[in-house]
Amino acid sequence: MNSNTKTAADIGEFGLIDQIQKLLPEIDHKDVIIGIGDDTAVLRIDDARAMLITCDIQVENQHFRLQNISPYQLGRRAVAVNLSDIAAMGGRPTFALVSLGFPKTMAAADFDDLIKGMRDHLAEFSAFIIGGNLSSTEKDLIIDITMMGEMNSRQCLTRRGAKAGDRIFVSGEPGTSGAGFYMLATYGKACPPELAHLVQKHLQPIPRIEIGQRLAQSGFATAMIDISDGIAPDLNHLCSMSHAGAELYQAKFPLPSGIDNVSSLSGIAPLQFALHSGEDYELLFTMKSNTPASIIKSIIDETGIAITEIGKILPQASGYCMIDSDKNRIPVQSEGWDHFRRKKPGSSMHSIP
Repeated sequence: MNSNTKTAADIGEFGLIDQIQKLLPEIDHKDVIIGIGDDTAVLRIDDARAMLITCDIQVENQHFRLQNISPYQLGRRAVAVNLSDIAAMGGRPTFALVSLGFPKTMAAADFDDLIKGMRDHLAEFSAFIIGGNLSSTEKDLIIDITMMGEMNSRQCLTRRGAKAGDRIFVSGEPGTSGAGFYMLATYGKACPPELAHLVQKHLQPIPRIEIGQRLAQSGFATAMIDISDGIAPDLNHLCSMSHAGAELYQAKFPLPSGIDNVSSLSGIAPLQFALHSGEDYELLFTMKSNTPASIIKSIIDETGIAITEIGKILPQASGYCMIDSDKNRIPVQSEGWDHFRRKKPGSSMHSIP
């Protein structure tokens, strides 16, 4: 196919990001610590402090359907997605800019609830909205948030620092959001009560700010990313940036309660939800091989969030695989959600709650 006839769908989301990098000039500026390619950009404030900046856009009927989520929940969710990027660097959120595009027919009460949801979730982390922009659209609601944060510039965690021998950990129970999405898409608000916790996690993800900060301060964490696309693609991003390979241990994956029921209904294996469904916004991170058990235990005790070791970083030449219960090495398909190709390999799930 001639490059002049390709569409965005032909290139795909990550191909487009690569294309952007090629089109832009290389940045040679003393205050740009990290540019394109990580969870946030990182700018130097002074010798001790760094500013984190990230942005995320949420589009109606692409990321959410208003019949399945209240305006207040949507405000919280839109903010949580951005807060998770700050968490993935080990930072503290500070300020947000909010740009909204919405139809003129939007109810004023719904507009108020959307802003209140953003305000309240930010307040939980002592962060604030300081500006933004408003515009009208023909039909769909568009939410675009730029989030800022701050941290010690010497403690910033990126996707680049993993080394062979490092241990791979994950917070929470990845796959919960994907299972919740399936139940919401299938049953709507009539989801069986015993599986409602899965839907709640999908609608209201919890950014792991405190865990990210504790890991950055520990001195033992080497790399980190938040799980927006699924463990398989997000670990692949981390490995690619770190020029490393990885092996995952199937038996150690911390799957959520009720996922076997969802698997029976959907025909999707429980492990596939964790590997490919995404939107959990948990933290996936690597630690030095000699990390004391007390470090992880203290973070679990203080946050109340489970942290599980699920694999090990390998030399890049070793590739990317899963060790199953019979000790077989199975290659891991690293593809995940692509906004332009609109498909999650390994499942039939869509990204709209």
